[in-house]
Amino acid sequence: MTKYLISFPAEAMVVPEEDFEAVVDASHAVIEEAKAAGVYVFGGGIDEDVDPVLVAGDGTVTEGTYPGHKVPNGGYTVLELPSREAALEWARMIAVACRCSQEVRQFHYDPAS
Repeated sequence: MTKYLISFPAEAMVVPEEDFEAVVDASHAVIEEAKAAGVYVFGGGIDEDVDPVLVAGDGTVTEGTYPGHKVPNGGYTVLELPSREAALEWARMIAVACRCSQEVRQFHYDPAS
């Protein structure tokens, strides 16, 4: 089984305030379905109220991220699935629930992880 990252940037989710609770409920329902199916690994969103830091190889901590790198934000779900086709189907369900497109990325297999 392969792990897939299904995600969207915060700016992609443009939902009228009056619909936001329905989107939350729908997205939670898809996550519960993934848990029931035994494919859910973890998920959540980047807390944009906490500034990122960069920790260097010597342990030095500095504010920010790699120079020129866009700070990641938005929502993320990691699922462990039997195929890319299954990942695309779950991404479709998440896209419908969140009312925004989802990016699908495959994790490289590392036998030590």
